[in-house]
Amino acid sequence: MVRRAHVMCHVQHLMGSGHQWRTAAVSRALCARDFEVTYVSGGYGLPGLDTGCARFIQLPPARAADMRYRLLVDEHGEPVDAAWQARRRALLLDAFERCRPDMLLIETFPFGRRLLRFELLPLLEAARAQRPRPRIVCSVRDILENHQRPGRDEEIVDLVDRYFDLVLVHSDPTLVPFEATFALTHRIAPKLLYTGYVMAHARPGAAGTAGRDEVVVSAGGAAFGEHVLAAAIEAQALSALRNKTWRILVGHNLPGARFDELRARADESLVIERNRKDFMVLLKNCAVSVSQGGYNTTLEVLDAGAHAVIVPYADEREKEQAVRARLLREHGLVEVVEDQDLTPLSLARAVDAAHRRQPGRRRRIINTGGADTTARLLAEQCHFGGRSDHEHFSISV
Repeated sequence: MVRRAHVMCHVQHLMGSGHQWRTAAVSRALCARDFEVTYVSGGYGLPGLDTGCARFIQLPPARAADMRYRLLVDEHGEPVDAAWQARRRALLLDAFERCRPDMLLIETFPFGRRLLRFELLPLLEAARAQRPRPRIVCSVRDILENHQRPGRDEEIVDLVDRYFDLVLVHSDPTLVPFEATFALTHRIAPKLLYTGYVMAHARPGAAGTAGRDEVVVSAGGAAFGEHVLAAAIEAQALSALRNKTWRILVGHNLPGARFDELRARADESLVIERNRKDFMVLLKNCAVSVSQGGYNTTLEVLDAGAHAVIVPYADEREKEQAVRARLLREHGLVEVVEDQDLTPLSLARAVDAAHRRQPGRRRRIINTGGADTTARLLAEQCHFGGRSDHEHFSISV
């Protein structure tokens, strides 16, 4: 019997939505290679999420209660209980049994998502018990958060050894090697492959003039970036680029009343508006980009070749953006203003410094083909490994 290889993806975003957008890009690349894809999401719904040809399964949604990531809450903001966990676990295991995939792709775990052990460990056990056994793959971003609990890294290695055939790191090792934030990388090296960075959104097909020679300021959904937008508004008058248009993009997570307060400060050279769908066009045309340092936004800024300032979000637990920004600065790609050092004056000086940078170096460093490379590597895994001799697959490689 000739059939398409089937990949089941599991992804959960607990706070920011980057994990979903990245996995959706991988799903689209798998569809382009004629995989059958089942996409299982445990997070809140994201308007506009494009998973390609995938069959989309929404589990009862949940998120982290706060940035400490110690408590999971349901769609009503209530802490989940054992009954809720049992119900969601049963739905996930039923989905797995129904699709019987050739490959199980789990985003982040075991390098994070400990809050989901109640469903992911049973899922992994079910995959190990299935015959023929599917290949089990971890999909993980470039930088991990610090694990403060002693023995946590050893626990991760044990889980990789026990369950996973492959760990795909969505990074470029010439820029951010995995060992920069995971000390025991050498212990899992035989299973680890780099894919390059995964572009969350397809590149726009048509160019435009929007944003030409502007300072474009963004902060994602703006849930944790309003202070960056406010500093940029005041920085305009202090910058050598004060006579250029400064375009402040405000995420939809910022309440309408706060947006109106910011917008009241607009004038003929200061545009304040909600996030735009043509963000990549703005980045390609701008004089300078100012943004926070999340995986997806940073990659879009670099891929556009923009002169860039990054103001990474950081607190006592969240260091991912700060680590990424510092590594980029070491490669001479961006200017960085640490969150605790952010003032209108420090931002204005960074904008001026970024504008003076020589363009072009980024394209010799950043590998942004991660989605296609991931799909190719998974096709190779299905094509050559782990299946009984009498089974054949129709895979475009």
